[in-house]
Amino acid sequence: MKPNLARLFATAVALAMTVFAGAAIGQGRQDGQVAPACLTPAGWSSLDGEHPRATDAMALLAEMAKRDAVLLGEQHDEDDDHRWQLQALAALHALRPDMVIGFEMFPRRVQPALDRWVAGELTLKEFLEQSDWGKVWKMPVELYLPLFQFARINRIRMAALNVDGQLNQAIAEKGWDAIAPAQREGVGRPAAPSEAYRDFLFDVYREHPVRNRKEGTEATRSDAAFRYFVESQTTWDRAMAEAMARYLGPGPAAGKPLVVGIMGSGHIRFGHGVPHQLRDLGVTRVGTLLPVPADFDCKQLRAGLADAVFALPKQAAPQREPPRLGVSLDEDGGGVRIVEVTAGSLADRSGLKDGDRLVEVAGLPVKQTGAVSAAVRGQPPGTWLPLRVKRGADTLDFVVKFPATP
Repeated sequence: MKPNLARLFATAVALAMTVFAGAAIGQGRQDGQVAPACLTPAGWSSLDGEHPRATDAMALLAEMAKRDAVLLGEQHDEDDDHRWQLQALAALHALRPDMVIGFEMFPRRVQPALDRWVAGELTLKEFLEQSDWGKVWKMPVELYLPLFQFARINRIRMAALNVDGQLNQAIAEKGWDAIAPAQREGVGRPAAPSEAYRDFLFDVYREHPVRNRKEGTEATRSDAAFRYFVESQTTWDRAMAEAMARYLGPGPAAGKPLVVGIMGSGHIRFGHGVPHQLRDLGVTRVGTLLPVPADFDCKQLRAGLADAVFALPKQAAPQREPPRLGVSLDEDGGGVRIVEVTAGSLADRSGLKDGDRLVEVAGLPVKQTGAVSAAVRGQPPGTWLPLRVKRGADTLDFVVKFPATP
């Protein structure tokens, strides 16, 4: 049975979100070469000049604590990014105890569950159920739990910054103007993005199947689907900015809480996403901090990426077994045919059948088994891989959901 269009768009947006979280700022090199490093492991560097400049942690954080809002980036599936966020939160809270912590992970409709959690009225199980964690966020809760517990034991208000994924999905499918005002969850029209942000979003759009265009055509900036994709992403940014701005009024920082946003680095980098929307709302004293690997390619650490970055030291990790689809493949007539699907495998659970001919993997045409294997083995845990197959005269779309843990 064919998945409906809404499901396909949800998949596409989820794939884009993976890149949006942080990979787009260059989380490492894929060509096997050693990148030129300029960061001190476990140290902060300011990005206010031509080159990164090592800076004192307490002086930097004391300056951040004077801002109206501070945004802490992350790559969603990186453990150390969240440990760093907790460390930064603790330091900022010690300097400015009047604080609100906003989370990209929660749509605003679950705000009552966040309030009850902080008040100590819910068990963890109840909190996860009432906040719809398993539906609204596709990452293991263990990554975020220390942040949630930090807010609870310190009675710091948690704010749901996001909107339901269905809204972003609908905008990506039909555009902002096609959505009735009553269905926009109170979000105002986003400020127009900069050309640099549009360039970044086009790279995401081009690499992922977030598009409504005829098969085989190239992505262009004039695509209506690209315009809708930009509108969807800027709505995402605007929703978070508006939710944060509600806690901030005019006047000096001392008279209002410090609002800290926990969100994917793609929403922060170069001030294009949430910072841009905050400025449009009149919130101009915004701090931006990002975690990066200590061996980060310093050619990418350009002025304006963030106010400062923290260099995460390398950590030894067990080698993960590469993911397996669970199929036998054969090249047949210029294409790739599934000879056999292993019972109980990811392919079997996703609905693939013996004899299916693979047409596209992750939106790209495939004609060789090696390309399929490379795409599967390169798939990060917890992500989704869209496949298009020919089954007889029908063209069918499937989504392979890789487990979050190997």
